[in-house]
Amino acid sequence: MSEIIVVGTAHVSKKSIEEVERIIEKEKPDAVAVELDFRRFEALIGKRQDINLVEIIKKGNLFLFLFQLILSNLQKRLGKETGVNPGEEMLRAIGKAREIGADVLLIDRDIAITMKRLWNELSFFEKLKLMYHLFKGKGEEFEIDEIIEKNLADLFIEEFRKISPKAAKILIDERDMYMALSLLNASKKYNKIVAVVGAGHKEGIERFLRNPPEIDIRQLVEVKEKKISVLKIIGSLITLFTILLLISILIKLGTSEFFSALIFWFLINGILSSVFAAIAGGHVLSILTAFFVAWLTSLSPLLAAGWFSGVVEFFVRKPTQEDLERLIRAESLRDMYKNKAFRVLLVAALTNLGSGLGTLIGLWYLSTHYGINIK
Repeated sequence: MSEIIVVGTAHVSKKSIEEVERIIEKEKPDAVAVELDFRRFEALIGKRQDINLVEIIKKGNLFLFLFQLILSNLQKRLGKETGVNPGEEMLRAIGKAREIGADVLLIDRDIAITMKRLWNELSFFEKLKLMYHLFKGKGEEFEIDEIIEKNLADLFIEEFRKISPKAAKILIDERDMYMALSLLNASKKYNKIVAVVGAGHKEGIERFLRNPPEIDIRQLVEVKEKKISVLKIIGSLITLFTILLLISILIKLGTSEFFSALIFWFLINGILSSVFAAIAGGHVLSILTAFFVAWLTSLSPLLAAGWFSGVVEFFVRKPTQEDLERLIRAESLRDMYKNKAFRVLLVAALTNLGSGLGTLIGLWYLSTHYGINIK
């Protein structure tokens, strides 16, 4: 019978690093498993990661990417306060495994799959609430001594469970299940395995090792196509109502009033979109782009003003791969804001926000001045 020893660590603790090395040295396992996937392993060893900002903007993954950056940033901040680089205990575990001739196993689920499954599960308001708490957390002082006994994920587990039990299931429980199944599969080949995981995952993994879940591991890596959200349906209905209202103005009030209404629609959408692009620190060309395209993109559920302003910002700022790597390594919001790559993402995101507000205010204005009185 294979023996699996699960070691829980704090990702930003010097004591954890020493404990990991001590246990591996003592147990001399055939394999050392670490709470990493291939992407995070490559990032830890400093391998260059190619990120296509334009594709992120076009595919509408802005907020998902920013969310990942903020989570990563929080972990780096904790590491800075404790003098330990996040993930250092995993690297030391890998180093110790190689030293004793043990195989290294990457047992965690692909971070991209985890984040996509999480993001798809959260409603719009759950995402807003979560982002608010993460930004709020960046301004708070952490009690490092209290944190040291747990994985960084533990800082968010309770909050995730309050915000959305489904999200906590994907971020924590599913990963525990995935890592336990990975270990059980590996145990068919190795007599002794030491698994180095965050303290917040230790209990869950051990529970699933004792009582293996009756589930195919492939089910845990599926990313289902996102269903049409209520928010998108509402957005499409608003667009349809706006178009019908403009047609109604043209038919009932004539071309003069129609062009007057269209000018107000253009100005309200353009001003709000460009103001938000300016707040993001956008280049003047990006701000002008937001101003001139917002009225049109607000009339189409398939277009977004941020796509255009973001792409213009990209070609004006010309962020390099080095900028992207610096963004991933950023240790504060100030560092992120100064980064060219982050500026591109922020311009696109805030332009979309301004355009959304412009659509609502523009619709209210047209309805009250030219059509149905909404009160």
